[in-house]
Amino acid sequence: MTTILIDTHIFLWLQTSPERVSPGLDLLENENTTVLLSAVSSWEIAVKWSIGKLPLPESPDRYVPDVMQRKDINPLPVMHSHALAVASLPRHHRDPFDRLLIAQAVTEGLPLMTGDPALRPYDVELLWVD
Repeated sequence: MTTILIDTHIFLWLQTSPERVSPGLDLLENENTTVLLSAVSSWEIAVKWSIGKLPLPESPDRYVPDVMQRKDINPLPVMHSHALAVASLPRHHRDPFDRLLIAQAVTEGLPLMTGDPALRPYDVELLWVD
């Protein structure tokens, strides 16, 4: 059994541009893979939608849970240990959403599926798609 954490854009691409995720699609759709979406991603989606930077077919409070259920994606809550781990991360990247995702991946020992090159300098296992 494999468990992976997906970056916010991977979650969105699965809906809008699945071809962008094609290198990781077999893993994501494998019945032996548990796919996690962090509450950080829900926060990021909600913030970007509310300021008009992320169009969605419906409000995030309906869209995100619906997609998670349809795609069998499990939630990963943000714990105090995750938030506090951000303090020990090198300052390679300033984005607070990404930094917290990295902290979660490190704390939980999870690989992170991403296509964001800004995350490469971190000491975390990345499953790369682009």
